[in-house]
Amino acid sequence: MSDPISLSPAAGFVEPSLHGEFPGLRLDWVTVPARRRNSPPALVARLKALSSRYRGADVVAMRTKAVPQAFRIFFRQIGLDPDVTRIPNEAAAVARLLHGGFRSAGLIEDICLVALIETGVPVWALDADLVDEGGLGIRTVTQADLDRPSPHTLTLSAGSLAVADRAKVHAQLFGPPLPGHEVTSRTTRVALFSVGVDGVPAIHIEEALWTCLEWLG
Repeated sequence: MSDPISLSPAAGFVEPSLHGEFPGLRLDWVTVPARRRNSPPALVARLKALSSRYRGADVVAMRTKAVPQAFRIFFRQIGLDPDVTRIPNEAAAVARLLHGGFRSAGLIEDICLVALIETGVPVWALDADLVDEGGLGIRTVTQADLDRPSPHTLTLSAGSLAVADRAKVHAQLFGPPLPGHEVTSRTTRVALFSVGVDGVPAIHIEEALWTCLEWLG
């Protein structure tokens, strides 16, 4: 890796009505020039090295640690069973066990995976050109979102939590970007965002994005 680039993550908005119900809910994000391409050998090697962290017993023990516990508690708060819909770092660990190692999927996907493994905090990527100037945050899906003529809203429901800007929804909270919002071969700027919940130290959330930025530097 080269030295970190000079861009700094910013705090996204959280809909005021969510503060009381979900204290600690947070989204940080940053926009960076980047394209889809293969990962450099150093990043592929890092994924290979990180694969050795996870054995069957390690996945079970993960649930006793503070950050995974915080995400598991939050999942239950929003009506998700974390033993069925796995929290991001448990999902990554199970995939590693199934595949025998972490598989490189390209630069953007790999930096997000490394950040998740090293910090426990998930990071996702969007095509930044689709993000409104007001920036990213967490809000509830409105009927206006559903009324927009787009097949990509069919998986959403009014009142559910989403990563969005003021104008449109980009992803369900803890879900992948909606079709058409993801990083593609035409993308020239990437919006990276991390999500934290109550019990996850702010420094972990910031570190997740800085980990990505360092690899993009």
